[in-house]
Amino acid sequence: MIAQLRGQVVAKGGMDVVVDCGGVGYAVSVPLSTLDVVPNVGQPVTLLTVFVVREDAFSLYGFATEGEREAFKLLTSIQGIGGRIALGILSATSIAEFQRAVLQNNLHALMRLPGIGKKTAERLVVELRDKVIAVPTDGLPLSSGLSQSTQDAIDALQALGYTRVAAEKAVKAVVSSPDYSTTQSSEEIIRLALRMQQ
Repeated sequence: MIAQLRGQVVAKGGMDVVVDCGGVGYAVSVPLSTLDVVPNVGQPVTLLTVFVVREDAFSLYGFATEGEREAFKLLTSIQGIGGRIALGILSATSIAEFQRAVLQNNLHALMRLPGIGKKTAERLVVELRDKVIAVPTDGLPLSSGLSQSTQDAIDALQALGYTRVAAEKAVKAVVSSPDYSTTQSSEEIIRLALRMQQ
């Protein structure tokens, strides 16, 4: 099993990265949250990986964090969810948000994820509710106690084109800044987040 790659980025495109390890180029499929932190072509990179062998294909999936990799393994353990759908889910939501949806039996939130219908959403809740809490979160923690205005700001940033992980990182930076007050509206949080991204 290939558990990790360390080498030089030689290509990035779509949701794929090619990593040169000792003269061998490995094509690795990654979620957008990992693609966001993969350095430019020519720079060194380390990816945690999952190697999937099927009758018709060998596939290598890469992740920036252990949490992403563990979430991917859980997702692909569910009937009807393959590697590409799992990457789409990890690209569309954060691990903490996915945990919340499963633990709170929020089928509506799960059905908004790419490739997930009602039956698969129900299967996710039944099969993962005792396992998903063990996955390390890479964004805002599950019990972060975020205010409604902060949650609204994350949703609004996603509507502006941010990935869920990027939106959470931007809002987390605002919450950690000296300019932040718990009484601020979502609009004020969004303005601060956008200003800090410039």
